[in-house]
Amino acid sequence: MTQSFTAACIQLSISDNPKENAVQTVRLIRQAHRETGAQFFVTPECTNIIVPDRQRLRQLVTTEDNCPSLTALKSLAQELSSWICVGSLLLKVSGQEKLVNRQFLVNPSGQVVNRYDKIHMFDVDIPDGQTYKESATYKAGSQAVISVLPWGKLGHGICYDMRFPKLFLGLAERGASFLLAPSAFTVFTGEAHWHVLLRARAIETGCFVFAAAQCGEHTQGRKTYGHTLIVAPWGEVLADGKGSVGWVSATIDPAQVTEARNRVPSLSNQVDIKF
Repeated sequence: MTQSFTAACIQLSISDNPKENAVQTVRLIRQAHRETGAQFFVTPECTNIIVPDRQRLRQLVTTEDNCPSLTALKSLAQELSSWICVGSLLLKVSGQEKLVNRQFLVNPSGQVVNRYDKIHMFDVDIPDGQTYKESATYKAGSQAVISVLPWGKLGHGICYDMRFPKLFLGLAERGASFLLAPSAFTVFTGEAHWHVLLRARAIETGCFVFAAAQCGEHTQGRKTYGHTLIVAPWGEVLADGKGSVGWVSATIDPAQVTEARNRVPSLSNQVDIKF
């Protein structure tokens, strides 16, 4: 049986200054590693920058090769001999008009071993008066991604993806024991749905869910919900980051995935339904 490990999720309050954001992220991961010895870290969506204004965002973001956060976190993974999932970076891509919202998995040698582009675009008019249209800024991904960790398979997702169970069920059916949902969730939707959605994704798949989150108030008054979560396969919340910058951690026992799926074998009991 695969041995247990410690996972830490970082809760950030990112600004419009990519270099300062990289420093904040590295500082918190170092602190979490020093205090817990974690071997696997997850940062939130938009780890490098949050700027609501699309034109200004385009002026400030860089390519993958020049991103301060990715450069710093690759070096840090090697320094700490740990895995780091960069929840997402907002980036320019050569030859593309739109930006990408891209997740990176970095191994303990400091190498990027997998990338995932957010599939579901958050095009929503929220009742509190805010409007989001991610499809106007970002090119949506089209490919589900699974990575192999020393402790099992990892299924990739970002924020709004969590509202689409088909993606997470598909990842679990293809062997994922751990699911990612790093986010920059709105306060309005977070208060209503955050905990419920993440617990549901864990329960229906029998997977651990890692949901590092942005929190607080950002540039131009944008606010995010926080409450970074680590959820167990039976649906228990193992850690909750509440509303402050920092980190949470938990001991992850992969055997709990098998236990949860044996208790209620919903994955194996699924049938094709005709409508």
